[in-house]
Amino acid sequence: MGFSNRQTLVKVPELLLLFWIAKVATTCFGEAFSDFVFFNDASWITRDRAIAAGAVLILVAYGIQIAQKKYIPLVYWFAVTAVAIFGTMSSDFLIKNLGWTLWQDTLVWLVAQAVIFFTWWKTEGTLSVHSITTTRREVFYWLTVYVTFALGTAAGDYENGTLAISTWWCTVTFLGLLLIPLGAWLYARTYVRPSNEQAYQVIAVAAFWVAYTFTRPLGASFGDYLAVPAPFGDGLQLGTGPISLWSGLVLVAILTVVAVLYYRQQPKTQSAPEAVTVKAD
Repeated sequence: MGFSNRQTLVKVPELLLLFWIAKVATTCFGEAFSDFVFFNDASWITRDRAIAAGAVLILVAYGIQIAQKKYIPLVYWFAVTAVAIFGTMSSDFLIKNLGWTLWQDTLVWLVAQAVIFFTWWKTEGTLSVHSITTTRREVFYWLTVYVTFALGTAAGDYENGTLAISTWWCTVTFLGLLLIPLGAWLYARTYVRPSNEQAYQVIAVAAFWVAYTFTRPLGASFGDYLAVPAPFGDGLQLGTGPISLWSGLVLVAILTVVAVLYYRQQPKTQSAPEAVTVKAD
C-alpha cells in the first residue's frame, strides 16, 4: 500500500483526563502566543508575516506527524500546538485582514466543519478517533482538528465581542457547556451500551467532537482573561507575552508528564486499541 493511504497503528492518544488537560493547555498557550505575534504586542511582526509563519509551522508539524507509523506523544502534541496557534490566526485573519464580522467568521468555520465531517463519514464510514489507522483517515482527522480550533476561536470571540460577555463568564459558559457531551456520554455508557453497542459508539463519537470543539473557546477565553491588556482586555490584563511564556512552560510540564506516563506503560501494552467503525449507508 502506498503512502497515500498506508496502514498505521492508531495514532491518537487514549482519551483520558490527561488528554483533555493537555488539550486545554494547548488552547490557552495557542491563544496567547497567537495574539502576541499577530497583534500589537509583537509589532515587529506584521500580520502577513505571522500568518505565513503559522502556515509553515502547521505544515511542518503535520508532515512530521503523518510520516510516523504510530502515536508518538511529543510529535502528536507538537502538531496540536501548531494547530492551536495557526487555527487562532486563521480566524483572526478573516476578521482583521479581510474585514469579516464575527458571525460570518463563526458561520464559515461551522459550515467547513460540517462539510469535513460529512465527507469523512461518507468516505471512511466512521468518525471515531480510534479508527485513525490509515493516512487518509489521519488527514481527515487533522483537517477536522484545525477547523475545530478556528471555529472555537470564532465562537469565543463572538460571545465575548458581539454578545459582550466578559472573558471570565465566557470561560464559565464553555466549561458549563462541556457538561452536555459529558452527560450524553455517561448516559450512553450506562443505559445505552448494555443493549446497543453501535448506538453507544455513535453517541460517544458525537460527544467527543462536541467536547473537543468546546474546549477550544474554553482555554482561549481563560487565556484572554489572563492576558489581553487594556483597553481591550476585561480580565487580569497580564499581557500576551508573559502569559505565552508561563502557559508555554505549563504546557511543556504537562506534555512531559504525558510522555513519561506513555512510555512507562509501553511494556504493558500488548496491542493497539481496536478500531470502532460506524458504517455509512
